[in-house]
Amino acid sequence: MGIVFHASASFLPAPAHFWIVQDSHRSQALGVLFFTAHVFRMTTFFLIAGFFAHMAFHNRGALGFIADRLKRIALPLLVGWPILFGITLAVWSATGAARTLPASFPAFPRFPLVHLWFLYVLLELYVLVLILRWGVIQMDPSGCVRAGIDRLFRVVMSGPLGAIVLAIPLFAAFAANPKWRMWFGVPTPDKSLVTNSTAVIAYGCALACGWLLHRQIGLIRNLERDWVLNLIVAIGLITACLAMVGVAPVSTPLPSEAIRLAGAACYALATWSATFAVIGMAIRFMSGFSPVRRYVADASYWVYLIHLPIVVALQVGVARLDWPWPAKLATILAVGFTLMFASYQLLVRHSFIGRALGGRPG
Repeated sequence: MGIVFHASASFLPAPAHFWIVQDSHRSQALGVLFFTAHVFRMTTFFLIAGFFAHMAFHNRGALGFIADRLKRIALPLLVGWPILFGITLAVWSATGAARTLPASFPAFPRFPLVHLWFLYVLLELYVLVLILRWGVIQMDPSGCVRAGIDRLFRVVMSGPLGAIVLAIPLFAAFAANPKWRMWFGVPTPDKSLVTNSTAVIAYGCALACGWLLHRQIGLIRNLERDWVLNLIVAIGLITACLAMVGVAPVSTPLPSEAIRLAGAACYALATWSATFAVIGMAIRFMSGFSPVRRYVADASYWVYLIHLPIVVALQVGVARLDWPWPAKLATILAVGFTLMFASYQLLVRHSFIGRALGGRPG
Protein backbone atom coordinates (compact mmCIF):
# COMPACT_ATOMS: atom_id res chain seq x y z
CA MET A 1 0.00 0.00 0.00
CA GLY A 2 2.86 2.38 0.75
CA ILE A 3 4.29 1.82 -2.72
CA VAL A 4 0.92 2.39 -4.41
CA PHE A 5 0.53 5.45 -2.19
CA HIS A 6 3.79 6.99 -3.40
CA ALA A 7 3.26 5.88 -7.01
CA SER A 8 -0.05 7.76 -7.11
CA ALA A 9 1.42 11.02 -5.77
CA SER A 10 2.51 12.38 -9.16
CA PHE A 11 -1.07 12.13 -10.48
CA LEU A 12 -2.81 14.08 -7.74
CA PRO A 13 -4.50 17.40 -8.61
CA ALA A 14 -1.96 19.18 -6.43
CA PRO A 15 0.39 22.21 -6.63
CA ALA A 16 3.91 21.72 -7.96
CA HIS A 17 5.57 21.67 -4.53
CA PHE A 18 3.53 18.68 -3.35
CA TRP A 19 5.65 15.98 -5.05
CA ILE A 20 8.91 16.02 -6.92
CA VAL A 21 7.21 14.80 -10.15
CA GLN A 22 3.96 16.22 -11.60
CA ASP A 23 2.33 14.11 -14.29
CA SER A 24 0.58 15.62 -17.29
CA HIS A 25 -2.57 13.63 -16.43
CA ARG A 26 -4.15 14.19 -13.02
CA SER A 27 -6.80 12.16 -11.21
CA GLN A 28 -9.32 13.01 -8.52
CA ALA A 29 -9.94 9.27 -8.02
CA LEU A 30 -6.32 8.87 -6.99
CA GLY A 31 -6.82 11.80 -4.63
CA VAL A 32 -9.48 9.71 -2.85
CA LEU A 33 -7.17 6.67 -2.82
CA PHE A 34 -4.21 8.68 -1.51
CA PHE A 35 -6.26 10.35 1.23
CA THR A 36 -7.91 7.09 2.31
CA ALA A 37 -4.64 5.15 2.48
CA HIS A 38 -3.00 7.91 4.51
CA VAL A 39 -5.79 7.74 7.10
CA PHE A 40 -4.79 4.31 8.39
CA ARG A 41 -1.78 2.71 6.71
CA MET A 42 0.92 3.91 9.13
CA THR A 43 -1.25 3.45 12.22
CA THR A 44 -1.85 -0.13 11.11
CA PHE A 45 1.89 -0.60 10.55
CA PHE A 46 2.83 0.66 14.02
CA LEU A 47 0.13 -1.45 15.68
CA ILE A 48 1.53 -4.55 13.96
CA ALA A 49 5.05 -3.44 14.93
CA GLY A 50 4.00 -3.21 18.58
CA PHE A 51 2.29 -6.60 18.44
CA PHE A 52 5.40 -8.37 17.19
CA ALA A 53 7.74 -6.26 19.34
CA HIS A 54 6.03 -7.70 22.41
CA MET A 55 6.37 -11.19 20.97
CA ALA A 56 10.08 -10.66 20.25
CA PHE A 57 10.70 -9.15 23.69
CA HIS A 58 9.28 -12.14 25.51
CA ASN A 59 10.90 -14.67 23.19
CA ARG A 60 14.37 -13.11 23.42
CA GLY A 61 14.45 -11.13 26.67
CA ALA A 62 15.43 -7.49 26.97
CA LEU A 63 19.03 -7.80 25.77
CA GLY A 64 18.10 -10.14 22.93
CA PHE A 65 15.31 -7.79 21.89
CA ILE A 66 17.66 -4.81 21.83
CA ALA A 67 20.26 -6.72 19.79
CA ASP A 68 17.58 -7.90 17.35
CA ARG A 69 16.12 -4.42 16.86
CA LEU A 70 19.59 -2.94 16.34
CA LYS A 71 20.25 -5.48 13.61
CA ARG A 72 16.86 -5.36 11.88
CA ILE A 73 15.92 -1.68 12.33
CA ALA A 74 18.93 0.47 13.24
CA LEU A 75 21.41 -1.19 10.85
CA PRO A 76 19.13 -0.90 7.76
CA LEU A 77 18.56 2.76 8.65
CA LEU A 78 22.25 3.56 9.09
CA VAL A 79 23.40 1.59 6.04
CA GLY A 80 20.37 2.10 3.83
CA TRP A 81 19.80 5.83 4.27
CA PRO A 82 22.97 7.16 2.57
CA ILE A 83 22.64 4.65 -0.28
CA LEU A 84 18.94 5.20 -0.94
CA PHE A 85 19.09 8.96 -0.41
CA GLY A 86 22.04 9.18 -2.79
CA ILE A 87 20.27 7.14 -5.48
CA THR A 88 17.06 9.14 -5.09
CA LEU A 89 18.99 12.41 -5.28
CA ALA A 90 20.76 11.14 -8.42
CA VAL A 91 17.37 10.35 -10.01
CA TRP A 92 16.13 13.85 -9.18
CA SER A 93 19.32 15.41 -10.51
CA ALA A 94 19.22 13.43 -13.77
CA THR A 95 15.72 14.73 -14.48
CA GLY A 96 16.33 18.34 -13.49
CA ALA A 97 14.10 18.01 -10.44
CA ALA A 98 17.01 18.73 -8.10
CA ARG A 99 16.66 22.45 -8.83
CA THR A 100 13.68 22.44 -6.44
CA LEU A 101 15.82 21.07 -3.58
CA PRO A 102 17.75 23.14 -1.00
CA ALA A 103 21.24 24.15 -2.10
CA SER A 104 22.85 22.91 1.15
CA PHE A 105 22.25 20.13 3.65
CA PRO A 106 19.74 21.25 6.31
CA ALA A 107 21.02 22.25 9.74
CA PHE A 108 20.33 20.10 12.81
CA PRO A 109 17.76 18.99 13.84
CA ARG A 110 16.39 19.08 10.29
CA PHE A 111 17.36 15.97 8.37
CA PRO A 112 15.98 14.39 5.17
CA LEU A 113 14.95 10.97 6.48
CA VAL A 114 12.76 10.54 3.36
CA HIS A 115 10.70 7.32 3.42
CA LEU A 116 12.99 5.70 6.03
CA TRP A 117 11.53 7.92 8.75
CA PHE A 118 9.45 4.97 9.96
CA LEU A 119 12.63 3.16 11.06
CA TYR A 120 13.82 6.20 12.99
CA VAL A 121 10.46 6.61 14.74
CA LEU A 122 10.33 2.88 15.50
CA LEU A 123 13.68 3.12 17.28
CA GLU A 124 12.47 6.10 19.30
CA LEU A 125 9.32 4.25 20.33
CA TYR A 126 11.22 1.08 21.24
CA VAL A 127 13.42 3.13 23.59
CA LEU A 128 10.34 4.78 25.09
CA VAL A 129 8.58 1.44 25.61
CA LEU A 130 11.63 -0.12 27.30
CA ILE A 131 11.98 2.87 29.63
CA LEU A 132 8.26 2.86 30.52
CA ARG A 133 8.29 -0.90 31.05
CA TRP A 134 11.31 -0.66 33.34
CA GLY A 135 9.65 2.15 35.30
CA VAL A 136 6.41 0.24 35.73
CA ILE A 137 8.24 -2.87 36.93
CA GLN A 138 10.22 -0.81 39.47
CA MET A 139 7.05 0.75 40.87
CA ASP A 140 4.92 -2.39 40.56
CA PRO A 141 6.98 -5.48 41.47
CA SER A 142 3.82 -7.44 42.33
CA GLY A 143 2.30 -6.88 38.87
CA CYS A 144 -0.94 -5.36 40.16
CA VAL A 145 -0.69 -2.26 37.98
CA ARG A 146 0.05 -4.34 34.87
CA ALA A 147 -2.89 -6.61 35.65
CA GLY A 148 -5.10 -3.53 36.02
CA ILE A 149 -3.90 -2.16 32.67
CA ASP A 150 -4.67 -5.52 31.06
CA ARG A 151 -8.19 -5.52 32.56
CA LEU A 152 -8.84 -1.97 31.36
CA PHE A 153 -7.52 -2.77 27.89
CA ARG A 154 -9.71 -5.88 27.77
CA VAL A 155 -12.79 -3.78 28.55
CA VAL A 156 -11.84 -1.19 25.92
CA MET A 157 -11.23 -3.82 23.24
CA SER A 158 -14.36 -5.87 23.96
CA GLY A 159 -16.62 -3.75 21.75
CA PRO A 160 -16.89 -0.66 19.54
CA LEU A 161 -15.59 1.48 22.41
CA GLY A 162 -12.00 0.58 21.49
CA ALA A 163 -11.75 2.78 18.40
CA ILE A 164 -13.36 5.71 20.24
CA VAL A 165 -11.01 5.51 23.24
CA LEU A 166 -7.90 5.18 21.10
CA ALA A 167 -9.03 8.07 18.90
CA ILE A 168 -9.13 10.49 21.86
CA PRO A 169 -5.34 11.14 22.12
CA LEU A 170 -5.10 11.60 18.35
CA PHE A 171 -8.06 14.00 18.34
CA ALA A 172 -6.45 15.97 21.18
CA ALA A 173 -3.18 16.21 19.22
CA PHE A 174 -4.96 17.47 16.12
CA ALA A 175 -7.15 19.87 18.08
CA ALA A 176 -4.16 21.36 19.93
CA ASN A 177 -2.53 22.41 16.68
CA PRO A 178 -4.33 25.41 15.10
CA LYS A 179 -2.30 24.88 11.89
CA TRP A 180 -3.27 21.22 11.52
CA ARG A 181 -3.95 20.32 7.86
CA MET A 182 -6.58 17.61 7.69
CA TRP A 183 -5.76 16.50 4.15
CA PHE A 184 -2.35 15.31 5.36
CA GLY A 185 -3.52 13.78 8.64
CA VAL A 186 -0.61 12.93 10.94
CA PRO A 187 2.31 15.19 9.89
CA THR A 188 4.94 12.91 8.38
CA PRO A 189 8.13 13.15 10.50
CA ASP A 190 10.47 12.80 7.53
CA LYS A 191 12.39 16.08 7.68
CA SER A 192 13.71 16.26 11.23
CA LEU A 193 15.51 14.21 13.87
CA VAL A 194 13.07 15.68 16.42
CA THR A 195 9.81 13.87 15.76
CA ASN A 196 6.73 16.08 15.92
CA SER A 197 4.46 15.53 18.92
CA THR A 198 1.44 14.52 16.82
CA ALA A 199 3.38 11.67 15.21
CA VAL A 200 4.72 10.55 18.60
CA ILE A 201 1.18 10.44 20.00
CA ALA A 202 -0.37 8.81 16.93
CA TYR A 203 2.22 6.12 16.37
CA GLY A 204 3.12 5.68 20.03
CA CYS A 205 -0.52 4.87 20.84
CA ALA A 206 -0.63 2.46 17.90
CA LEU A 207 2.53 0.65 19.00
CA ALA A 208 1.28 0.51 22.61
CA CYS A 209 -2.05 -0.92 21.39
CA GLY A 210 -0.22 -3.66 19.50
CA TRP A 211 2.01 -4.39 22.50
CA LEU A 212 -1.00 -4.73 24.84
CA LEU A 213 -2.95 -6.71 22.26
CA HIS A 214 -0.25 -9.37 22.17
CA ARG A 215 -0.37 -9.62 25.97
CA GLN A 216 -3.98 -10.83 25.56
CA ILE A 217 -3.83 -12.26 22.09
CA GLY A 218 -7.40 -13.59 22.20
CA LEU A 219 -8.68 -10.01 22.00
CA ILE A 220 -7.70 -9.93 18.35
CA ARG A 221 -10.78 -12.05 17.66
CA ASN A 222 -12.91 -9.06 18.63
CA LEU A 223 -11.50 -7.23 15.62
CA GLU A 224 -12.49 -10.16 13.43
CA ARG A 225 -15.98 -10.14 14.90
CA ASP A 226 -16.50 -6.40 14.43
CA TRP A 227 -14.83 -5.89 11.04
CA VAL A 228 -18.09 -5.05 9.23
CA LEU A 229 -19.09 -2.41 11.78
CA ASN A 230 -15.60 -0.90 11.80
CA LEU A 231 -15.51 -0.83 7.99
CA ILE A 232 -18.89 0.89 7.71
CA VAL A 233 -17.89 3.49 10.31
CA ALA A 234 -14.53 4.06 8.61
CA ILE A 235 -16.10 4.55 5.16
CA GLY A 236 -18.66 6.98 6.57
CA LEU A 237 -16.06 9.02 8.44
CA ILE A 238 -13.60 9.13 5.55
CA THR A 239 -16.44 10.29 3.30
CA ALA A 240 -17.27 13.02 5.82
CA CYS A 241 -13.61 14.11 5.91
CA LEU A 242 -13.44 14.30 2.13
CA ALA A 243 -16.66 16.32 2.09
CA MET A 244 -15.01 18.85 4.40
CA VAL A 245 -11.61 19.08 2.72
CA GLY A 246 -12.09 17.90 -0.90
CA VAL A 247 -10.26 15.31 -3.01
CA ALA A 248 -7.31 17.54 -3.94
CA PRO A 249 -4.42 18.16 -1.52
CA VAL A 250 -5.01 21.27 0.57
CA SER A 251 -2.04 22.76 2.40
CA THR A 252 -4.03 25.25 4.50
CA PRO A 253 -6.00 24.64 7.72
CA LEU A 254 -9.78 24.25 7.63
CA PRO A 255 -11.69 27.54 7.40
CA SER A 256 -13.29 27.66 10.86
CA GLU A 257 -12.60 26.37 14.36
CA ALA A 258 -15.83 24.35 14.45
CA ILE A 259 -15.05 22.61 11.16
CA ARG A 260 -11.45 22.02 12.25
CA LEU A 261 -12.55 20.30 15.47
CA ALA A 262 -15.21 18.28 13.65
CA GLY A 263 -12.61 17.26 11.08
CA ALA A 264 -10.16 16.29 13.81
CA ALA A 265 -12.79 14.09 15.48
CA CYS A 266 -13.80 12.44 12.21
CA TYR A 267 -10.21 11.85 11.09
CA ALA A 268 -9.05 10.44 14.44
CA LEU A 269 -11.96 8.01 14.70
CA ALA A 270 -11.65 7.09 11.01
CA THR A 271 -7.98 6.22 11.62
CA TRP A 272 -8.76 3.67 14.30
CA SER A 273 -11.97 2.32 12.75
CA ALA A 274 -10.14 1.71 9.46
CA THR A 275 -7.14 0.16 11.23
CA PHE A 276 -9.37 -2.24 13.14
CA ALA A 277 -11.39 -2.97 9.99
CA VAL A 278 -8.42 -4.00 7.84
CA ILE A 279 -6.90 -6.14 10.60
CA GLY A 280 -10.28 -7.77 11.28
CA MET A 281 -10.79 -8.45 7.57
CA ALA A 282 -7.33 -9.98 7.29
CA ILE A 283 -7.99 -12.30 10.23
CA ARG A 284 -11.42 -13.21 8.86
CA PHE A 285 -10.42 -13.91 5.26
CA MET A 286 -6.64 -14.47 5.20
CA SER A 287 -5.81 -16.57 8.27
CA GLY A 288 -4.98 -19.69 6.25
CA PHE A 289 -1.47 -20.30 4.97
CA SER A 290 -0.71 -18.98 1.50
CA PRO A 291 2.71 -19.45 -0.14
CA VAL A 292 2.16 -16.27 -2.17
CA ARG A 293 1.27 -14.15 0.86
CA ARG A 294 4.20 -15.60 2.79
CA TYR A 295 6.59 -14.73 -0.04
CA VAL A 296 5.23 -11.19 -0.24
CA ALA A 297 5.58 -10.89 3.55
CA ASP A 298 9.19 -12.07 3.40
CA ALA A 299 9.96 -9.59 0.60
CA SER A 300 7.97 -6.63 1.90
CA TYR A 301 10.67 -5.04 4.07
CA TRP A 302 13.28 -5.01 1.29
CA VAL A 303 10.76 -3.98 -1.35
CA TYR A 304 9.64 -0.98 0.68
CA LEU A 305 13.20 0.06 1.54
CA ILE A 306 14.28 0.30 -2.12
CA HIS A 307 11.05 1.40 -3.78
CA LEU A 308 11.26 5.21 -3.71
CA PRO A 309 14.02 5.88 -6.28
CA ILE A 310 12.53 3.22 -8.57
CA VAL A 311 9.04 4.72 -8.33
CA VAL A 312 10.30 8.27 -8.85
CA ALA A 313 12.35 7.25 -11.91
CA LEU A 314 9.32 5.53 -13.44
CA GLN A 315 7.09 8.52 -12.65
CA VAL A 316 9.55 10.73 -14.49
CA GLY A 317 9.61 8.28 -17.42
CA VAL A 318 5.85 8.39 -17.99
CA ALA A 319 5.12 11.96 -16.83
CA ARG A 320 5.00 13.57 -20.28
CA LEU A 321 3.49 10.64 -22.19
CA ASP A 322 0.01 11.22 -23.56
CA TRP A 323 -1.44 8.12 -21.90
CA PRO A 324 -4.45 8.01 -19.59
CA TRP A 325 -3.44 7.96 -15.94
CA PRO A 326 -4.60 4.34 -15.29
CA ALA A 327 -2.18 3.10 -17.97
CA LYS A 328 0.64 5.18 -16.53
CA LEU A 329 0.02 4.06 -12.95
CA ALA A 330 -0.28 0.42 -14.05
CA THR A 331 3.05 0.73 -15.88
CA ILE A 332 4.78 2.24 -12.85
CA LEU A 333 3.47 -0.51 -10.57
CA ALA A 334 4.05 -3.41 -12.99
CA VAL A 335 7.62 -2.43 -13.90
CA GLY A 336 8.41 -1.25 -10.37
CA PHE A 337 7.20 -4.38 -8.58
CA THR A 338 8.94 -6.60 -11.15
CA LEU A 339 12.26 -4.88 -10.47
CA MET A 340 11.76 -4.86 -6.71
CA PHE A 341 10.78 -8.51 -6.38
CA ALA A 342 13.46 -9.60 -8.85
CA SER A 343 16.11 -7.83 -6.78
CA TYR A 344 14.75 -9.52 -3.66
CA GLN A 345 14.82 -12.98 -5.22
CA LEU A 346 18.24 -12.63 -6.87
CA LEU A 347 20.15 -10.48 -4.39
CA VAL A 348 18.47 -10.65 -0.99
CA ARG A 349 16.30 -13.67 -0.22
CA HIS A 350 19.11 -16.17 0.36
CA SER A 351 21.87 -13.70 1.23
CA PHE A 352 23.22 -12.10 4.41
CA ILE A 353 21.03 -9.05 3.62
CA GLY A 354 17.89 -11.15 3.81
CA ARG A 355 19.03 -12.75 7.06
CA ALA A 356 19.71 -9.33 8.56
CA LEU A 357 16.35 -7.92 7.51
CA GLY A 358 14.05 -10.79 8.33
CA GLY A 359 15.81 -14.01 9.22
CA ARG A 360 15.32 -17.17 7.23
CA PRO A 361 12.61 -16.94 4.54
CA GLY A 362 9.45 -18.97 5.09
